[in-house]
Parts: sequence; C-alpha cells; structure tokens
Amino acid sequence: MSYNKELDPYSAKAQNDNLTPQEKIDGLHSIVKKVKTGMLTTRSADGLMHSRAMSPASPNEPNQVNLIFIANRASHKFDEIENDSHANVSFYDDKSTHWASYSGIAKISQEKELIARHWSSTTSAWFGDLGDGIHKGDQNDPRVAVIEVIPEEVRYWLSTANAVTKAADIVASAAIGKVSAPGELRTITKQEIQLIQGLHHK
Repeated sequence: MSYNKELDPYSAKAQNDNLTPQEKIDGLHSIVKKVKTGMLTTRSADGLMHSRAMSPASPNEPNQVNLIFIANRASHKFDEIENDSHANVSFYDDKSTHWASYSGIAKISQEKELIARHWSSTTSAWFGDLGDGIHKGDQNDPRVAVIEVIPEEVRYWLSTANAVTKAADIVASAAIGKVSAPGELRTITKQEIQLIQGLHHK
C-alpha cells in the first residue's frame, strides 16, 4: 500500500508547510544543538544497515543543513560509505519527543582546512596517541577524516505541547475517535536544500 493522506490523518494534521526554509532550518538546529548526538546509519556491502552514535560539529552558519563529523578513517563506517554513499542521521530528544531525520549522501574528506575548522580540544580522545610518532591523535593524524552528510531531504518533529498537555490530548482524542497531533511535522525538501546551498555558496 502506497502513502495515502486520507488513511494517515496523523501526518496530515501535523504537517506544517507554512514556513520559510530558514524558519525550518532554525527549528532543525534547535533540535540538533540540544540533542548533540545522532545515529549515523550506513549500509555494508552485504546489504546490512549499521548505526552508531556520533556527535556532529555545531553548525558554522545559521543556514547550514549539512552535518559534519570527525571520525577515524580506519573504522568500518568508511568502508560502508565507500560501498554505498547513501546515509541517514537521526536525532531524538526523549524529554520533549522532538526528533529529526536527515536522508542524504555521505562524502569523505581529509582536507586539512576542513578538519581544522571543525576540530575541538576533546576530539583527540576518540583517536588516542599510538606512540609511533605518526598516529598522535591530533589534526595531522592520517586516521583523521571528515564525514559530511549532505541531505537530500530532512524531516523533523517539533513537539508543541508539554508532557501533561500531550498526554491529555492523546487520551481525549482516543476517547472521541479523533487524531492527536500535539506537534508539527516539518519537511525541508530537496528543492529547498538546493536553494539554500545555492545562496550559501554565492
């Protein structure tokens, strides 16, 4: 069965398309900055999908939609990205129930300037100094690389009710057979992302 708006009233009621692309990005950033850790999902050569928790670098620009991760080039995820560059990154805040899902393409880079721009004082803790004079766990370590996830679509849910109000709305809606949607479902489309990236690179 394909998607049918009439048969999915929850999504239809929650969907908010009356926002500018920048307003959508502002809402997205509020989730990512608060949650801090996302699940990066990639696909291996045998078709299995693997997820791992990773913290992206904070957005450098207010209109940034790409996610930047500093990671170890020797880890399995790089083999998977080279096999299939399609990736998903998801974020979830269990207190507010805000969530976000980035679907796009992962690019690998070891460009020194890009690494330096997103390096932080704690990043070296993920690499360690192997004591061989080469793998020092610093910015020049050959293991250090950037994974940039360039989204083709971003969907996110922004809760508009606190826990008590949300619970009451769900109970009341269930009692009278109505649909509960105590929040907004927002989509940043491929066209909006391309527009934003085009303006950003001018």
